[in-house]
Amino acid sequence: MADRVVTIPFKPHKEQSEIISDLARFTVLICHRRFGKTVLAVNWLVRKAMEDGDKYSSPWRGAYLAPLLKQAKSVAWDYLKFYAGTIPGVKFNEAELRADLPNGSRISLYGADSYEALRGLYFMGLVLDEVAQMPMSAWTKVLRPALADHRGWGLFLGTPQGKNALYDFWNSAPSDPEWARMMYKASQTDLVDPEELDSARKTMDADEYEQEFECSFTAAIRGAYYGHLMTDADEDKRITDVPYDPTLLVSTVWDLGVSDSTSIWFVQAGPGGKYAVIDYYEATGEGLPHYAKVLNKKGYDYEQHIAPHDARVRELGSGKSRIETAMGLGINFTVAPNIPVQDGINAVRNIIPRCWFDRSKCAVGIEALRHYRREFNEKMGDFKDNPRHDWASHAADAFRYFAVGYRPVIQVDVSRLQREGIG
Repeated sequence: MADRVVTIPFKPHKEQSEIISDLARFTVLICHRRFGKTVLAVNWLVRKAMEDGDKYSSPWRGAYLAPLLKQAKSVAWDYLKFYAGTIPGVKFNEAELRADLPNGSRISLYGADSYEALRGLYFMGLVLDEVAQMPMSAWTKVLRPALADHRGWGLFLGTPQGKNALYDFWNSAPSDPEWARMMYKASQTDLVDPEELDSARKTMDADEYEQEFECSFTAAIRGAYYGHLMTDADEDKRITDVPYDPTLLVSTVWDLGVSDSTSIWFVQAGPGGKYAVIDYYEATGEGLPHYAKVLNKKGYDYEQHIAPHDARVRELGSGKSRIETAMGLGINFTVAPNIPVQDGINAVRNIIPRCWFDRSKCAVGIEALRHYRREFNEKMGDFKDNPRHDWASHAADAFRYFAVGYRPVIQVDVSRLQREGIG
């Protein structure tokens, strides 16, 4: 196989050729819509799988990640089958969304929403597509370590959607010699017909057009529920350093995941109806004992712990509800009221202007609030009434339970009342 020449039916356009020539170990590639970034990335994975398959002591492994597994399948799977399908002896596994090449290399498709499931795997090359919709923790906790053994490379693709993981990669790239960054705007490439751009500009609002075709990081996130409110918080210096105040109790608010993420906000209520959001924690695939240890390790004095209404549901295996299980671990949950999601979203909108967020400890949660948005109906070309379920929804749901479920706990000094003859 090493002596055979295999021709892949991909002819890069001028800008794609430039990118291939200038790739670094880690490359941030920001492109306007219809640029062909996914086609480029899939072909680069195929090329490296063929060229580098015999260079390592371990079989070559590469992966393409989209924000959701179903996105990876709908966006990249057909491309992978088309371009890699010309390689004699290649085999495709539809169930596992992977291509097994005859030299032992493998290319797999994954969803970044389930990144914890990739722990323990190794990769020589990774493509992260639509990075703006991924949590930074997917890279820092799992994907970057997965490249360490073989000094693997990473290609980060996307179109801006506010200030998020893609924004952070873009800004940090110039300071590291292992990184490179490139941006291609529609006004510069001539890849989209000017008349088509004029037509798009007439039918899209200004933020949408600037984001999708001119790669603007400052355009508002399309369909975001709290985007402008979080921008206001940033401009008002309410996203800053917010230290723990030991004179105030801490309340935690949870979104309890089963097969996906559990999110916890840590909040201190201050005078005048203001709230210090001092901490945030999120993990996937862990049981309640893990989170009990996290709470103890924080060292905060707790006022109350608020859980979603479905925490009362009894689990089939144990016959206990998660509230009962938590009680056995010393966590006494108060249950948030079960109200319509839209009413909860409105409650969050009312409370965010009274919140100060710790920019370091709450970074993941803050970005989730920025990106929590309505589901878009591609067929109808309009937004649905329901929120999009993605990496941002867990933190946003937990914050919604805070907005609708937090009530100050009134502390009563019983001994004092008895001394004074009351009660």
